[in-house]
Amino acid sequence: MLKLQGEHIYLRAIEPTDLDFLYELENNTSIWEISGTTAPYSKQILELYLRNAYKDIYEAKQLRLCICDITDTVIGLIDLFDFDPANKKVGLGIIVSEKKNRNKGIGTEALSLVCDYAFNILDAHQVYANVIVSNTASIHLFEKLNFKAVGVKKDWIFAHGAFKDEILYQKINN
Repeated sequence: MLKLQGEHIYLRAIEPTDLDFLYELENNTSIWEISGTTAPYSKQILELYLRNAYKDIYEAKQLRLCICDITDTVIGLIDLFDFDPANKKVGLGIIVSEKKNRNKGIGTEALSLVCDYAFNILDAHQVYANVIVSNTASIHLFEKLNFKAVGVKKDWIFAHGAFKDEILYQKINN
C-alpha cells in the first residue's frame, strides 16, 4: 500500500493555513534562480492560488505537496508539474526551506515518496528534473535516487548577470 508517509517526514496537500510559509518561500530571492520566479508574489495572489489548489493533477497538470516533519511543521515543498498522462511523464521540483533542515535525509525521503506516488498512482513511466550545474546538493540527491543525467542544456538559465547550464535528469520506471 502506498503512503505519503516516511520515517521522518510526510507529504500532504497544501492548505490555506500554509499561506505565510508559501509567501515567505515564494518571495525568497535567493531561490528565484531555481524556481523561475521573476517578481514578488502578493498574499492576495497566493490566496487565489491556494483557493484553486483543490484541482486534481489531471486537471491542473501539477501538484504541490508540503513536506512536513514529525511535529507537523512545514519544512519544504515538492512539486509535480507538466504532468503528461498521455506520454506518462511528469516533472519534479523540490525545496527544503531552511539550511538547518538540509543534509538530513529529508529530500531523499520526500523524493522517494513522490516518485512512488508518480509511478504507482499516476502510472508515470518517467519522472524528470532540471538542475543547475552548480547545485551540487541537488545533483547528489537525484543521483543518489538513481536519476540519470541525460543531457546538459547549455546557457539555459540567465541569473545574476551570467548564463548557467542546466542538467536534465530522468528516472525511468522499469
